Amino acid sequence: MGILSSSASITQYHVEGKLQEPILETVAKGLKKQAVKEIDNETSDEEIGWSCFNDPFSIDFDRSPFLIGTYLVFSMRIDKKSIPSKIIQKHYTLEIKKKLENSGREFLSKTEKKEIKDHVIHILNLRIPATPNVYDLIWKYEANTLWFFSNLKGANEELETLFTKSFNLKLIRLFPYTMAALTSTLSDMEKDAISQLTPTRLTE
Repeated sequence: MGILSSSASITQYHVEGKLQEPILETVAKGLKKQAVKEIDNETSDEEIGWSCFNDPFSIDFDRSPFLIGTYLVFSMRIDKKSIPSKIIQKHYTLEIKKKLENSGREFLSKTEKKEIKDHVIHILNLRIPATPNVYDLIWKYEANTLWFFSNLKGANEELETLFTKSFNLKLIRLFPYTMAALTSTLSDMEKDAISQLTPTRLTE
């Protein structure tokens, strides 16, 4: 989901830690280090990395600036290959039949069948293109705040992992409790009181 979409789901984060100076060079280094790699014509079935905000199919961060005003703006791309099970079964069955005919045997061992299935998936992964999913983010570095344009659990978990690998910073998801603890002007005593709160069951 993108920033320019007519509707958007947003997850807000607090960014814990500081980048090494100069900031922009450090960010650029992290983006390039963990830039998404193309897996079409490769055996990999998934790839996760950064791409340019204005062109999600480019990783040329030198030509596509990621600084807009005082905000850092770029995208996370998750490319996945999904082979329908019926396609796998079709090619698996054909390979089993060919193996039996060539060997003159009536049965194959469990190990042989697994090897054939792995080979079929390997070959199909080389042929099938990956489906890209692009998620934009806005990072207000000076305020230690980041907005990620997705509420999907899997996408958020991948963002948190990739962000730490790229910048050596920790993302803390903000919801009422963490907002009170991290971004409010409450006193230490008030924060201690909040930490003692327990959920209330509203249904029997």
